[in-house]
Amino acid sequence: MSPRFATVGLMGRESDPQVAQVAGSLVSMLTAAKVTVLMDEALGPHLPSAKAVPRPELAAKADLIVVVGGDGTLLKAAHAIAARPVPLVGVNLGRLGFLADITPERLQDDMAAMLKGDYTSEERLLLDSCVQRSAGAQDCTPALNDVVVQKSDGGRLIEFETHVDGHFVCAHRADGIVVATPTGSTAYALSGGGPILHPAMDAVLLVPICPHSLGDRPIVVAGGSQIEILLTHGHGGRAQVSWDGQRTESLAVGERVQVKRAERRITFIHPRGYDYYRILRTKLHWGRTKHGSGEPHP
Repeated sequence: MSPRFATVGLMGRESDPQVAQVAGSLVSMLTAAKVTVLMDEALGPHLPSAKAVPRPELAAKADLIVVVGGDGTLLKAAHAIAARPVPLVGVNLGRLGFLADITPERLQDDMAAMLKGDYTSEERLLLDSCVQRSAGAQDCTPALNDVVVQKSDGGRLIEFETHVDGHFVCAHRADGIVVATPTGSTAYALSGGGPILHPAMDAVLLVPICPHSLGDRPIVVAGGSQIEILLTHGHGGRAQVSWDGQRTESLAVGERVQVKRAERRITFIHPRGYDYYRILRTKLHWGRTKHGSGEPHP
């Protein structure tokens, strides 16, 4: 029987011996299963057993991309394939690993099952955002986790306004604000005091970063909302906007960041039996007691 994915692309943290080791075993397994393997050229020098290609070519030709590393590496892959609906699967060599959920110990068995079509898939909300520059130009970038407007130097607060669907929401004095997808609700937004949103929700989260007013709280808005952030004062400091921590640009007073739900989505592949709540329990140590594991009673 032909494998479900005829061409598999591999991405991972370059110059990481553990990544090269795991990716090498995966190349051997996929080659034996008669799968064409393409390697991100950044990994090429560390793993000559697979064909190395530029990242745009990898995104254009692969039927599935396997990302070896942590969530940051998977976010980098999501940016590489944002324009094409090729599914992603993550092998977790990082720490928390909310996105990359396959362990190296389970990789061979899980990948063999996936090649036979035994897996679950889900689509994740993606954000489109543009910076409206004072000079009239636009910088547009997608984001899977979050779009963050924040100060970029010193201890000075920045001042900005938020608008949703053309309605003024609030004038903020804070270190910044996180506009997060449900996927990104377990990232920067969580450390800022925001709630965890299930990935299937069609919603967007706005989380002020260290606001000067204690009443300036996170809010959840509809996924189809048009969100605008206007930088009104920098107090002599500088501000910036970043997308998933992958790209950062400066932001000047009077410039606007406009965020909306993208028409396309990112598809993730998970092993059969994937349980989002188990991941939350495991990574966040929910329900752990001195004598208990946090798992339910049988």
